[in-house]
Amino acid sequence: MPESLDVLKQALSGADGFVELRYHAKASRSVEVEKGRVERTQARHRKGVAVRVLDRGGWGLASTGTLEPRDIKKAIAQAQTAARASAACKRSAVADLPKVELAQGCFDQPGLEELSGRPLEEKISVVAKLEEHMRSASPAIQSASCGYSEIFEEKSIVTSDGAAATFRLVRPELRLSAVASKKGELATGAESVGVTGGWECLFRNGSGEYFAEKAAKTATDLLGAANPEGGRSTVILAPSIVGLLVHEAIGHTVEADFVQAGSVAAGKLGQRVASELVTLCDSGRSEYYAGAGGSIPVDDEGVVAGKTTIIREGILESYLHNRESAAHFGVAPTGNARAWEYSDQPLIRMRNTYMEPGTSSLEEMIAGTEDGYLLEGPRNGQADATGEFMFAVQEARRIRNGKLAELVKGVTISGIAFDVLSTVDAVSNSFLWDLGSGYCGKGQPAKVDAGGPYVRCRVLLGGEQ
Repeated sequence: MPESLDVLKQALSGADGFVELRYHAKASRSVEVEKGRVERTQARHRKGVAVRVLDRGGWGLASTGTLEPRDIKKAIAQAQTAARASAACKRSAVADLPKVELAQGCFDQPGLEELSGRPLEEKISVVAKLEEHMRSASPAIQSASCGYSEIFEEKSIVTSDGAAATFRLVRPELRLSAVASKKGELATGAESVGVTGGWECLFRNGSGEYFAEKAAKTATDLLGAANPEGGRSTVILAPSIVGLLVHEAIGHTVEADFVQAGSVAAGKLGQRVASELVTLCDSGRSEYYAGAGGSIPVDDEGVVAGKTTIIREGILESYLHNRESAAHFGVAPTGNARAWEYSDQPLIRMRNTYMEPGTSSLEEMIAGTEDGYLLEGPRNGQADATGEFMFAVQEARRIRNGKLAELVKGVTISGIAFDVLSTVDAVSNSFLWDLGSGYCGKGQPAKVDAGGPYVRCRVLLGGEQ
């Protein structure tokens, strides 16, 4: 067991009431290469202990940048004072926290030794070669960039009601972008991958050269591509877009704090919100295969981070909870309390959000589509508490008479998430985690992942004029 767990236990002894201690050490490194030059390298290291106290129905938060027991005890006293002040100002007291399985023991995740054993110089060399590989892929490529980052984390969580857990993990990430030009027209191709695991895990679904060639090919192929016909259309969404949809337009609406604020999911438990082909989950584990980018064994309240089924065969079954919201709704917490820095308050956040695979093959889905589009690669997008979304798509392939046809560009899709999921009529038997790079924002960042199978549904399709 690491020293941090023993120190937290020592500091907690003799404390009154409910006290939660969380030690968090985080080391990150990143490098970016563009146009053959190393444009940026960065290294950061921070660590400390967060203290949360629940007293008289109010929360108090304090932190210290040391692992000294006396400093932690001072922070406990400060948090207790803050909790009592908070309780005096609250309209309603926080209920007693529900009983739940609290984690005990060490839960180190794979990949730590493998990734830490690779010299930084080797990683920089790989990034430089991949950037050069994109630039040399075609005369049409005008510029390229490649970035690599990694985050090593250690956490220990101890609570006065029984949690005593510690774990370490690492999250590497690779991002590639190529810009192609022809007769004044520009087109961009981008690929990214991020995992919880080591170097080999990062390249589980393809080599660095594979992703570099794919980014360059997308950029050159999009040159001269036409814009789509607008209107309501049948589409087959790739796992990356399915992941973006279930994360942004569904996942946030079922986070219990947003539900309490009046999201579209409020009051819909037990109701049909999607096709019976749709089962949607959020898990701290990497389901189906290892390496999902949002994996955590234990959340920041010491709750085991298991799997939660949000929608089962089209019926809304559960929200995502921390211990406080679970008490409010009278259910068990789901292990979704997460904090980005040691000094941050844990918030209700997703982990790995996904749609479960079905029984169709992608080939069958294409062959069964008379008129539509195959959509690959989300670019960006937005969604709100009503479930309304709009996403840009990197690459769209026309489907005519059950066969793939011409490439189109500048595609956007929009709709109301529950309405779109109600139109799902085919789900593939394949599965891919495909949103492990980047960050989810909700007051503070969080590493998450999302994905699923290929899904056929109907959306409102738009494009550049």
